[in-house]
Amino acid sequence: MIKNQVFCILFVRSVLLDAYKYLKKLVIAIDGPAASGKSTTAKLVAKRLGYMYIDTGAMYRAMTLKVLENKVPVDDEGAVSRLAETTHIEVMQDGDSLRVFLDRRDVTKEIRSQPVTNAASAVSSYRKVRELMVREQQRMGERGGVVVEGRDIGTVVFPEAGLKVFMVASPEIRAERRRKELEAGGVTVTFEQLVNEIKERDRKDSERSLSPLKRADGAVMVDTSEMTIDEQVEFILDMVKRITNRTDESTD
Repeated sequence: MIKNQVFCILFVRSVLLDAYKYLKKLVIAIDGPAASGKSTTAKLVAKRLGYMYIDTGAMYRAMTLKVLENKVPVDDEGAVSRLAETTHIEVMQDGDSLRVFLDRRDVTKEIRSQPVTNAASAVSSYRKVRELMVREQQRMGERGGVVVEGRDIGTVVFPEAGLKVFMVASPEIRAERRRKELEAGGVTVTFEQLVNEIKERDRKDSERSLSPLKRADGAVMVDTSEMTIDEQVEFILDMVKRITNRTDESTD
């Protein structure tokens, strides 16, 4: 009888401790324009915390790839929306990398092509596309312990996120970062062209009627123009530490 009582006490204590750990796991929402540094930073923050990393932009890129492959006009919202309803997109952590699957096909490399980049803003602006993607993103992050990056994470997907960050950088800095990424993949684009593309992407993302790019209420703004990746990561980890310490103190 006593053994059973001891077992029950230990079991309940274990469950409560697990629940407490669960409660401490944050949803970290990182928003910002293209090439502001959020993807690399989000990956490293997730790795340091042992959290799952979710790149929402990759999901929209996968949808864009399907639109292009099916030769659906990018400006035909109805046709794109119907295609989205029969599309399965999944992101999976693979060690330090994130793999993206479109209808169970690995498209991790294909979604980074320039045609996809150019068309992604239009495809991601459509209501049905966003509804389907947001639903899946919320499902993946419902238990916490995730670092999610995109353009509307703190405003739409996880407005109650434990930590919201809005990362910015000058168009010129972002264009140079993008140029280096493309050159590493064997693609040559002029600096001026990239600056213009980034400014146009910013305009479209900020002015769209549905889920425009903007700083969420309560989001910490971080200008990464003069920051290294390590500095960006440490800044966010310090914010996480402060939040979890406040949580600890409130439960004492």
